[in-house]
Amino acid sequence: MRPLFRILALVVAVTAAAPAQAELLDFEALDGWRDDNHAAALVAFLRTCDLIDAPDWRPICAMAADVPQDDISARSFFELFFKPVVVGDPPALFTGYFEPELDGSPVRTGRFKYPLYRRPPELRDGTVFHSRAAIDNGALAGRGLEIAWLDDPIDAYFLQVQGSGRIRMTDGTVIRLGYAGANGHAYRSIGQEMVRRGSHTIDQVSAQEIAAYVRRNPGPGRALLHTNPSYVFFRKIGTLSAEDGPIGAMGRSITTMRSVAIDPKFTPLGAPVWIEKDGRSPIRSLMIAQDTGGAIKGLQRADIFYGTGDGAGDAAGTVKDPGRMVLLLPIDRAYAMLEGG
Repeated sequence: MRPLFRILALVVAVTAAAPAQAELLDFEALDGWRDDNHAAALVAFLRTCDLIDAPDWRPICAMAADVPQDDISARSFFELFFKPVVVGDPPALFTGYFEPELDGSPVRTGRFKYPLYRRPPELRDGTVFHSRAAIDNGALAGRGLEIAWLDDPIDAYFLQVQGSGRIRMTDGTVIRLGYAGANGHAYRSIGQEMVRRGSHTIDQVSAQEIAAYVRRNPGPGRALLHTNPSYVFFRKIGTLSAEDGPIGAMGRSITTMRSVAIDPKFTPLGAPVWIEKDGRSPIRSLMIAQDTGGAIKGLQRADIFYGTGDGAGDAAGTVKDPGRMVLLLPIDRAYAMLEGG
């Protein structure tokens, strides 16, 4: 999925790049560790643990399936088989993302005139395709690639940023969309562009403010969106129930407030991650690294999945907070990382 393009990374041996700095901790050093719902974290961990193809993870994942899903047993499991490791130099940067629910139409109408495209067949991974501006100006029009039509260009833009969503069609059906590829252009932050232009300060920029600005200023707003040349294509997903979260980078549904998007160069996909997010709504919780994103780069960087719908979007859109991110790694791997760092 999230900017946040939920790029399907290779789910291979979970080996993070050697960080510049690594510090081993005891679990007692994790703020709020004993107060978390470890059973919920274990359920999320089990969703993708079998995809981790590395010798030191396989026995852990096999044992995880037999752990009783109560809080004491789950906490004991994590404490017995993992070691907390701080990689990089805090403070971390935490942001949030969500799965939008939007109104749409299967055909273009006077109201619904902003298309969502399926992946063009000629697009090849690693190549540069038409830019956002070119596509918005009709580069793909008339080819039958439209999956759905929306009534707001900023909704179409943020659906691409989130990488997945639910569309309520005019005929009463609901379709689920997932990431199918991107046009090969590097992602550029609209919020950073607004700060660069001097229209906003960094503390004024949020998803809500970007949306409001584009709606107040339709012409300049569309031009602002075009400063991000990256463009995401979608596919219909028919295998998810209404209760399932969207598909993350590991090819499985992610879990509200238990899944995070990370930089897989440094944080292993599938690994438990202890989150100490400060700010207006602090979080002390064990989450699982199950997603990636084009704007999620660096050692102390995570994007928290807040769930589905407008409420989740309101919560996620204002998150830009410091704190600390702690990996839970198999014990031997943790000590090896310390020696390598």
